[in-house]
Amino acid sequence: MPEYYPFNPDPRAPVEAPPARTCDAQFHVFGDPAVYPPRPEAPFKMPSATIDAALKMHRALGIERGVIVQATTYGADHSVVVDALKKAGPDYRGCANAIALKERDDGYIEELHDAGVRGARFTFRKELGVGLSPREFQRAADRLKELGWYVKIQPEKDGIMGSVELYENLDIPVLIDHLGRADANLGVDDPNVRKTIELLKKGNFWVMLSLGEKISTQGHPWNDVLPIARAYIDAAPDRVVWASDWPHPLSKSPPPNDAELLELLYRYAPDAGERQKILVDNPAKLFGYDD
Repeated sequence: MPEYYPFNPDPRAPVEAPPARTCDAQFHVFGDPAVYPPRPEAPFKMPSATIDAALKMHRALGIERGVIVQATTYGADHSVVVDALKKAGPDYRGCANAIALKERDDGYIEELHDAGVRGARFTFRKELGVGLSPREFQRAADRLKELGWYVKIQPEKDGIMGSVELYENLDIPVLIDHLGRADANLGVDDPNVRKTIELLKKGNFWVMLSLGEKISTQGHPWNDVLPIARAYIDAAPDRVVWASDWPHPLSKSPPPNDAELLELLYRYAPDAGERQKILVDNPAKLFGYDD
């Protein structure tokens, strides 16, 4: 048995097509290690998860827009994202790994901006090896404000509570990944969920409806995550987005067909108007599409 499983290679169409201009708010791309060398200490590598494979998945699901988020595999070297953005075209945006704000100069950051990068992801999972100190975090956040980028938060495995004091008072857009890494056993009573809802009420915080299939402790069809996602939608219907998190790095069981994850979103938001906001209108605002 492999340590981690690859993505499903045969994406199908969802039971219902998503609205036009649907956006996948987070997916990752990889490539040939001879062209895109991983960090020596990278905890995972997925060279088959190329931009071509990602776009195949998007075409199957009816997704027209997306945000390519730099994988920790490559650290501050964003060549794979820049090249993927060129191939994907103007309907795609990028999100840098925040380590670039520490390790690269302003000229490099401007190049990322010109390529279509509009945010930076701060990783609080210590085992991934690309974290910043509190002082470095604040310096990076200040730079993002100058650039007009958003802050993206990858929580620890046990949620946002251990790191939230670093960013809860920021006054620029902040997107919290993966349902805030909620504890599905606690549901809406989880302190992470309560804190995320508190942040959503500030007006500049957003949450990404993603990773429900891994956060669930009940397994497919992941019913235990529905109340959590629903609480976020009810708290801030104009500041929730959806993401596939393709190709599902660090999966310890075979990932689902990606159509199932879009269909899970349909269960979070059965109303067509809510889906339009989550899949189209909200990401257009956060990621800078000119609709």
